Amino acid sequence: MRKVDPEKFEARKQQILDAAIICFTRKGFHGTSTAEICAEAGMSPGNLFHYFPTKQAIIAAIVEQDRRETAAYFAQIDQSLDLFDEILKFMDIVLELAADPAYSSLALEIAAEAMRDKHIAALVSAHDAEMQAALSVMLRNAALRGQIDPALDPVETARWIGALIDGVFGRIAVDPGFHPLEQKKSLHLLLTRYLRPIELPASAAALDRFTRA
Repeated sequence: MRKVDPEKFEARKQQILDAAIICFTRKGFHGTSTAEICAEAGMSPGNLFHYFPTKQAIIAAIVEQDRRETAAYFAQIDQSLDLFDEILKFMDIVLELAADPAYSSLALEIAAEAMRDKHIAALVSAHDAEMQAALSVMLRNAALRGQIDPALDPVETARWIGALIDGVFGRIAVDPGFHPLEQKKSLHLLLTRYLRPIELPASAAALDRFTRA
């Protein structure tokens, strides 16, 4: 039996995934045939099925790849001194990805497939749960450092940030006039007002102390 070179095997898998992403972006998941993926990847159908038995397996691998990249991103900012700034940077990345027609198209295609396929839905849900957990930890640590409002519940706040991310991609799907990269300033303002501690004017603070006495 011929020994399989792990590096070459993984490189070939990545070549297929890259080809599939191009095809899915161009014609959608169900509009793309395996023959088209093979042509884009420069391989025969028989060779393709050696790596991925179905199109569902390909899209599952794309979700898993995105999950690994997201986990690696959060791991490398774990020791950052300014976590509020890291939250803003993370959302800037979201806007940059959303502004990429290929990425946003693929993200919406995967979301649609998750509504039809229970296996894909489970993978997407697991990916989302991991991101929510990482955001919650970041928010909790930021609150402990006094960088965001300690009154905010980190789990619920992470959910709202997740909803905001989903909303960015949903808005792209229905509003051709929505340009994500033009929204950075507004998004930073929104997040600052939501996450930062509320500082009362001096007179209001004095009144608050008086009423608490």
